[in-house]
Amino acid sequence: MRKLCFNPKTPSFALARNSPSSPQSLVSCPTPPRLSFSEPTSFDEDSFMEEAEALILKWNPDSSAYAKVTSLFYQDKTEAKHYINCVNQLHQTMHSLLSHSPSSHKLILAHNLMQIAMKRLRKEFYQILSMNRAHLDPESVSARSSRTSANSSSSDYDDDFAAEDDDIRAAGDSISEVEQVSSGAMADLKLIADCMVSSGYAKECVSVYIIIRKSIIDEGIYRLGVEKMTSSRANKMDWEVLDLKIKNWLEAVRISVRTLFNGERILCDHVFSYSDSVRESCFAEISRDGASLLFGFPELVAKTKKSSPEKLFRVLDMHAVASELWPEIESIFSSDYNSAARTQFLTSLQRLTESAQFSLAEFESTIQKDYSKSAVNRGGVHSLTIQTMNYLTLLADYVNVLSDIFPRDWLPLPKSSSLPESYLYSPESDYSASTPALTVRFAWLILVLLCKLDGKAQHCKDVSLSYLFLANNLWYVVARVRSSSLQYVLGDDWITKHEAKAKRFVANYEKVAWGEVVSSLPVNPAVAEARTVFENFNLKFEEAYRKQNSFVVADRELRDEIKGSIARSVVPKYREWYNALLATVGSVRDLMVREYVTFTPEDIENYLANLFFFGTSSSSVSSSSVTSSPLRSWS
Repeated sequence: MRKLCFNPKTPSFALARNSPSSPQSLVSCPTPPRLSFSEPTSFDEDSFMEEAEALILKWNPDSSAYAKVTSLFYQDKTEAKHYINCVNQLHQTMHSLLSHSPSSHKLILAHNLMQIAMKRLRKEFYQILSMNRAHLDPESVSARSSRTSANSSSSDYDDDFAAEDDDIRAAGDSISEVEQVSSGAMADLKLIADCMVSSGYAKECVSVYIIIRKSIIDEGIYRLGVEKMTSSRANKMDWEVLDLKIKNWLEAVRISVRTLFNGERILCDHVFSYSDSVRESCFAEISRDGASLLFGFPELVAKTKKSSPEKLFRVLDMHAVASELWPEIESIFSSDYNSAARTQFLTSLQRLTESAQFSLAEFESTIQKDYSKSAVNRGGVHSLTIQTMNYLTLLADYVNVLSDIFPRDWLPLPKSSSLPESYLYSPESDYSASTPALTVRFAWLILVLLCKLDGKAQHCKDVSLSYLFLANNLWYVVARVRSSSLQYVLGDDWITKHEAKAKRFVANYEKVAWGEVVSSLPVNPAVAEARTVFENFNLKFEEAYRKQNSFVVADRELRDEIKGSIARSVVPKYREWYNALLATVGSVRDLMVREYVTFTPEDIENYLANLFFFGTSSSSVSSSSVTSSPLRSWS
């Protein structure tokens, strides 16, 4: 291949105006030799201009086919350094000429050479950025920076290119080949950027950088699955689709901030360390669209009109991640040039806060507006209780996020309320001024639930059922609190008080439901009254059992406690009467006795053991049960 070289007989200032193919400027010659450039001890302006002209024109792609197809920085690192030094000295010479000889032809020559050099460096800058996209990916830059941050900073890089290149080779044993290439490319970019920015060509340099690196950020965010979305589109999405996008964002924002933006911040700080303003404005430009897209997504979600418990938990997830990342975002986007990104992020954080506050207020309203009657007819745990406690136990896992979202003065508890304070303990009276707002808020929401249940219980036709209903539901609430993070939010005092209240409901239920059965057995057995007592007991017991066995106690522990308590109240007194009668007549098989003694004490124990199993098999009843018992068909 034939090479082209500079013809020193051609006037230099004419070259800048002539076309690249001008016969005056180019002659056929062998591969151009390396042009040595060194600053003389006593500066010779004419000699320097000749050397600078030769070196700059050698690498002018418009006048040299060799320069057009060859990269200066890849072809010869030493000459690349000489080239940069030459351009820096040329810039100083131009300033000198401008001050003492503004009309000199040398100034025109220097200006033309500077434009050629800047064009060459701009091309080199573009080539290095383009060819090293894989090696200058944000993840590699971030990883490299984390290992070198302890002993270097963006302003600590050696200006001597050869020394830095030697350092990179020397470190080859400890860093990977990719990192070596990355370090070399970053050093080259910094060298070029320093030269161009100091020479007044920052705009030309930055424009190339923005084209390449902005596309990397935008592509990275796209690959992470975050896409531009309007508020209208978000509102029209099914919740399942939007939920997937939120989950994707939760992962994408962490990667973007800690790897993508952080890596670009490090690279930009290093390459443009010469000028703070250039560095900051450049990073702001390459990150603006990506940051706006990523940081604006939570605001879109918060503004959607979708109302569901699931939305609140996703909002809290987003708020937690956003709060976690804020210190890093504040650091990466710290300058005034990046104020829009910080503002967008803080706006989204505020919208998430408002959305969470609104959702919780709406949740309280939902409890108060519930009119369903499920479980009331049989005294079981109401669906409202289950849903509310599911909601609150999940919320309790977000206690740290909620503490930030709900300050103590947010939505203070009503001063006057229709809720019956005598029914349960008022949160305001239970807690002091130093009690965390979140504790008071959770206690209040449970109070709203329990008072709503109290209202439902008042519509029960049977008083014993209303007490059983309240006992079932309060017991369930306490059990859920005890087995979840709510125990740490509400405290042991709250659990103790409400457990005691549940037991009082149980006691009231037993008194109303089984009181007449117990009172039908006088304290001192008298055989003369046996017939009347047993007949009265049979009537009361069968009536109570028929009614109570249709009721529900879902919790095994509570069910066993109630059945055991009833048995302790009824069985001993019945056994006393039964034994007293047995001692008198000798056998219950006596025809006269069988007319009014329907149950043995063991029968009573067996029936009570199967209480609250309405609709199940009676096989668990002891075989000693009296065949004629009318209860056999109910058990």
